[in-house]
Amino acid sequence: MAKDKYISVKNGISGFSFANLGLFTGFADGIYNAVYSLVLLEIFKNSAIVGIYVAVYAAFCMIVGLFANELFRRFSKVKVFYFVMIMLAVCYAMMSFSIRTSTFIILDYTTGIAITLVGVLIPLFMSDFSKNIGMEKLNSRYHLWLNIGALFAPMIAVSIANYFGNRAAFFASALIYFAGWVFFRFFRVVQEDKKLRPVNPRRTFKALWKNSVQFFSNSEMVRAYAVNFGYYSLRAMRYLYVPIVVIENGFSKDVLGWVLTLGIIPYLFLSEMMAKLVKKYGKRLWLFIGFVSFAFFSALATVVTGVPLLIIFIVWQISGALMESVHDLLFFDSAKKSEQTKFYGVFRTSVNFPNIVAPIFGAACIASMGVTSAVWFVTAVIGLLAAMVLIVKK
Repeated sequence: MAKDKYISVKNGISGFSFANLGLFTGFADGIYNAVYSLVLLEIFKNSAIVGIYVAVYAAFCMIVGLFANELFRRFSKVKVFYFVMIMLAVCYAMMSFSIRTSTFIILDYTTGIAITLVGVLIPLFMSDFSKNIGMEKLNSRYHLWLNIGALFAPMIAVSIANYFGNRAAFFASALIYFAGWVFFRFFRVVQEDKKLRPVNPRRTFKALWKNSVQFFSNSEMVRAYAVNFGYYSLRAMRYLYVPIVVIENGFSKDVLGWVLTLGIIPYLFLSEMMAKLVKKYGKRLWLFIGFVSFAFFSALATVVTGVPLLIIFIVWQISGALMESVHDLLFFDSAKKSEQTKFYGVFRTSVNFPNIVAPIFGAACIASMGVTSAVWFVTAVIGLLAAMVLIVKK
């Protein structure tokens, strides 16, 4: 299991056990994402400024992801996971109250640390315990549970928001993360403690630079990074601006809840199916179809309004579902298992970096064209560029 040693674990625990954690993270994040941009809009009063805030926040999370490997060199992944899950529960609970804007932002950045590390750790645990299962099956199971959790999240978030205010929905996310922490304890995973050594900043930055250079010297890892960047750019823009555009088009929060809920259905149907389709036809075909079709629907969304726009917001989720359980597999194909922990922190910056770049371009489009729907021009371009990366030879 790479370079990490596990002293003991409960009988029957496998990569599927860690994939099942997706139920908790999907449920909690689904509630959080349904109201997050609306809370930011309440604070900043302008959708372009919301995009800039999210970009700065993502830059912070990207830095956290870069240093993840250095953290895992000093502390066991199991102990870090326990800590960050509790951190999420506590901070989300505090964010649910009507607190000052400065306090909210501090807590938001604190959860950014935790959610970044959770996103790094679960796939690494899955890989460590994959044995002969294969990451394709584990990824499909993980995303299936993510989507089952996310299916119920928007309506719950909207109901809480209607009665108690948008921020109150964060308390539900706190409870779910605490439940995930309890669930993880039943695995009884014990990992060998690592010797604490004095932190040498110069050596740490040197190791980080070396890892980054080695990562980007591998053409297939660069391709994997670019594809992941494209996927998460589309995802970031969708999560950030769909709620704002729906409300700005005069629809209620209840309608928003239904749009977000119905959008999960394609993911539920395709999550398990994609493992078989990928095995039969390969990964790149489905990624290509997903990117090109999302670009097409994005182009339509720039000119369509009213109910047809809501239909696009639901239908383009089919494109996302084709890519969801496949988008990061190119990394596991190109990195040796012994090097996955070493390079995964660098690779995971492709999750946060899009949240810097895409919202900034989105904010620029909004500022220049004066309408929030201009952001879908950005997703159309990103989708086409990502599709080109897939078909370009080394």
